[in-house]
Amino acid sequence: MNAHIKSRKRVVDFGEVLTPPHIVEAMLDLVASEAERIDSRFLEPACGTGNFLVPVLERKLATVKKRYGRRQIEFERNAILAVSSLYGIDILEDNARECRERLFQVFDAAYTGTFRDAARQAVRDAVRYILQRNIIHGDALTLKTVGENPGPIVFSEWSLVKGSLLKRRDFTFHELLDQSSMRELPLFSDLGEEAFIPEPIREYPPIPYWEVPHAYDD
Repeated sequence: MNAHIKSRKRVVDFGEVLTPPHIVEAMLDLVASEAERIDSRFLEPACGTGNFLVPVLERKLATVKKRYGRRQIEFERNAILAVSSLYGIDILEDNARECRERLFQVFDAAYTGTFRDAARQAVRDAVRYILQRNIIHGDALTLKTVGENPGPIVFSEWSLVKGSLLKRRDFTFHELLDQSSMRELPLFSDLGEEAFIPEPIREYPPIPYWEVPHAYDD
């Protein structure tokens, strides 16, 4: 079987063909400055097992390590920021699950490889929680989750505030797409024009990033 195809049935049913690594790297080289910027956000609406998102995270974490590899708290803060800037949707549950795990392993290799025994399990748990929120088992065409009780896809925005505090705001994917399609410059405008500032459906108070897995009721 071709390394870029899991099964012929999946190709027929879902059009699933995994992008080869050399093509991914060539595409990312075209936007290298963004792919290496810690806080730049990437969304892959058909993320598969993470063939795009994984190398983006690798590039971001290389930046984190270069800048903060000698200071653990700064490394943790910025690695969390790098992970939380990546979003994905896939209609196949096993793909979404594998994508989360691959991204976690990339983070853990960088984190544990840098700080070894000093690496904290609470930080690893925070990364797993964020990936669970950011990589969605859903359908990017219907804008809904897939499963027994489908609902609107909701993404969490994560931002660092006041040192090690992390703030979460939730937005529906539907609203983000509807509003951005109406303007050439969603979210901001350098021309003094009206800017699109989406309204969150829920907003949470800032908490220390290592408390993320235990702070919410979802």
